Amino acid sequence: MRFTIAIPAYKRKFLYECIHSILNQDFKNFELIIINDASPENLDEIVQQFNDDRIIYYKNSVNIGAENVVDNWNLCLSYAKGDYFMLMGDDDTMQSNYLSVFNDLINSNPENEVYHCRSFIINSSSEVIGLTPSWPDWESVYENMWHRMNKFRSQYVSDFVYKRESLIKTGGYYKLPLAWASDDITSYTAAADKGIVHTQEPVFCYRQSEFTISNSGSIDLKMNAIIEEERWVDSFLKNNLPDNYLDQCFYNMIKYDKDKLFLKKRIDTIAYNGFTKGYYLRDMIKFVSKKNNYRLSLQHLIYALILTVKKNRSKIT
Repeated sequence: MRFTIAIPAYKRKFLYECIHSILNQDFKNFELIIINDASPENLDEIVQQFNDDRIIYYKNSVNIGAENVVDNWNLCLSYAKGDYFMLMGDDDTMQSNYLSVFNDLINSNPENEVYHCRSFIINSSSEVIGLTPSWPDWESVYENMWHRMNKFRSQYVSDFVYKRESLIKTGGYYKLPLAWASDDITSYTAAADKGIVHTQEPVFCYRQSEFTISNSGSIDLKMNAIIEEERWVDSFLKNNLPDNYLDQCFYNMIKYDKDKLFLKKRIDTIAYNGFTKGYYLRDMIKFVSKKNNYRLSLQHLIYALILTVKKNRSKIT
């Protein structure tokens, strides 16, 4: 088995389109694992519309839930038989040449452990509304981390393909609450020794939706995840020293910028995910009581509120 594609499924709305795009691949040597995370919606009806022996369907007896969604990702990984593994969001789609493009990329770079593609951004009508930036054909983990931490990189869990045995050996997908930065840390771990190989061809379609985790609430969980992410970066930098000049430059820039970048990330998370329109005072009182846990000052929270107001005004105009 060359590839395992896995869908940790919960939402019904776009699931048919997601599955159809996978089964429509021009490269046929793959299996499709679907795990129904005890969804309250009727996912069985969607899956049963496909008569394809490549589909392997599981149902969780209890809901793992968004907070522990990485557990479901790794459950998918535990069932996989393919040499290479990727996760698929239940509302996203693939271009028909997704697997063939990655297969060519792997054949040209068999020593690597992680591979990546560009992505189309689609809306609820599956219309393309954006495109992620191009990347170099290869980059080291230090270069990727620096660009990603500075938000020069746009990426998602489903535009990465991993060598399955290597992913299992490193513990699978790195668990953080709500999978907040779990995909980043997982890709850094896989790229630590041999870097990331990219294709410039956009073969994945990420759906922008109000129902994605990134647009949901759970501000406490997100802030905890960011703090854990920073601890991971500290540990990685301590234990992984580069041995060439260019990587040393990126390494030093990461160390120099890290505190500022993570502070900005915490402020932005409060600004864009924390405040509820019409309840700013209530939310501010709550955040002030937790500011030490969030590693933020009163001035930081006031600045976050200003960003929130500006964001809401821009939506109106």
